[in-house]
Amino acid sequence: MLLYQSPNGYCYNSDSIFLIHFISSFAPKGRMLDVGCGVGIVGLVLSSKFALSPSIIDKQISMIEYASHNYAINDIYVEVYNEDFLEFMPPKNYDTIVSNPPFYADGVIKSENNSLHTARYAIHLPLDDFFSKVHKILSPQGRFFFCYDAKQIGDIFSLLKKYHLTPEVVRFVHSKSEKESKLVLFACRHNSKASTKVLPPLIIFEKNDIYTDEAKDAFKFASAHSIKAQRE
Repeated sequence: MLLYQSPNGYCYNSDSIFLIHFISSFAPKGRMLDVGCGVGIVGLVLSSKFALSPSIIDKQISMIEYASHNYAINDIYVEVYNEDFLEFMPPKNYDTIVSNPPFYADGVIKSENNSLHTARYAIHLPLDDFFSKVHKILSPQGRFFFCYDAKQIGDIFSLLKKYHLTPEVVRFVHSKSEKESKLVLFACRHNSKASTKVLPPLIIFEKNDIYTDEAKDAFKFASAHSIKAQRE
């Protein structure tokens, strides 16, 4: 799968790759919305492998243009919304919502690049507002998949409960087995009564800095070949 990315703007990273691989184990289907789609990799890869009718939303026109182009060159139809997710009023609710949202905290050093700042910092999609909107447009028993900063796990659980988004499966990602987790993956279901299952951690690197077999599998599953260039 070929994807164009901006040579000087936001580019996807391994967080999206591991999120895609995590979501794949649930075999998502139906109407899907990719929130804050960036260049479109999460929804695009999933749409190429599962029975999904994809939609994408991003308030940055530059990201929407790249994502739309990437869907087009991979011959996958997508509904496109260039607007703020928090103000979005879809004609129909979604069966699946996926997102690698901005989650950098206010206290860290901020990028002077407006595009990067919007794509990375939680101020542009506050967690409470984000979950509230998902609750409103996710179908009954629909699934919500996302990744986030592991250090904010307390707030995440509290707000998911507030908006009836049950975290059915949770998985922490560690760069190495001895390192603390910096990323957590969530599979939530709307109005579910299930208890939460915490999977064994995903370890990215062996001690010799070689990717683990599972990390390799995630990259292989995505099969994304990126070009940092202006769209053709």
